[in-house]
Amino acid sequence: MTKIYAIGAALVAVIALVLMGGFALWNDGKACGTSVVAGGQATIGGPFSLIDQNGNAVTDKDVITGLTLIYFGYTYCPDICPLDTQRNLDAVDILDAQGVEIQPVFITIDPARDTVEALNDYAAASHPRLLALTGTPEQTKTASKAYRTYFRKAGDGEDYLMDHSTQSYLMDTSGFLQFFRRDISPEAMAETIACFASV
Repeated sequence: MTKIYAIGAALVAVIALVLMGGFALWNDGKACGTSVVAGGQATIGGPFSLIDQNGNAVTDKDVITGLTLIYFGYTYCPDICPLDTQRNLDAVDILDAQGVEIQPVFITIDPARDTVEALNDYAAASHPRLLALTGTPEQTKTASKAYRTYFRKAGDGEDYLMDHSTQSYLMDTSGFLQFFRRDISPEAMAETIACFASV
């Protein structure tokens, strides 16, 4: 009986070690992110073709070459977009100080007003590494649809506003990693991004 108990105890120990190892691997990959996406994470992101603030045609493959923080907004936005964009850029600066490189990206949802020239001025005034993208209305819709964002023109005339979703998306070459809501601080955002950078 002692031999049977010894074998049983050994088996239990081996199973426990395997389970602990599996949990550690699972936890290591999941500890950084808390985003839950309906339909799965693979439903966020996808191909797009746009124009950068220098007039160059770019695709998602050109833009997402490493850790990338993407935000959909518009330069005429009176309140939400400037705050969200500045928060993202503050997180970029925090990460720069830690030696973590990330590409900030601003994709307009208002291509009628956000021309290449307008975005060039916007990017120059915002951050030296900000990549600002525009395109045709169809290209903009394609990019927005890929990221499951929402936008709609509100009002008439030249001073119209845009209703839109406000999440920021952390991507890398493997795809979607995490989204950030408006209430997150730049410090907390940087901490999460740094975690992904270290995995």
